[in-house]
Amino acid sequence: MEKMQVLVVDDDAHVRSFLSELLESNGYSVIEAENGRAAQESCQYRTPDLVITDLVMPEQDGLATIHALHQDWPGMPVIAISGAFGGAYLGMARKLGASATFQKPLFPEQILSEVHRLTDTKVSEA
Repeated sequence: MEKMQVLVVDDDAHVRSFLSELLESNGYSVIEAENGRAAQESCQYRTPDLVITDLVMPEQDGLATIHALHQDWPGMPVIAISGAFGGAYLGMARKLGASATFQKPLFPEQILSEVHRLTDTKVSEA
């Protein structure tokens, strides 16, 4: 069986690296993007099973990214993460269709639990 693929979108290289290592060590294939525009371009080549996106980024923020992803790939699970403005954007991300939201700093077990839940749901729907 092919590994589930997760797209990690964050302008902070340390956060991308942390999430990539966490997910890869737990059996996921990971693609990284530094902003929403790069994430959308990446999805044109290979649609991931799940997206984890920061909300405050240059070029294209996470809210615009969630909206665009849901336009082009309805039903794609998205986890929104943010540390900006005390997590004020997380509620808006939910309204735009984010499957889950987490305020930074991130806790590995919370992220993994949600990724497992969302990708297991996707497998059982297939």
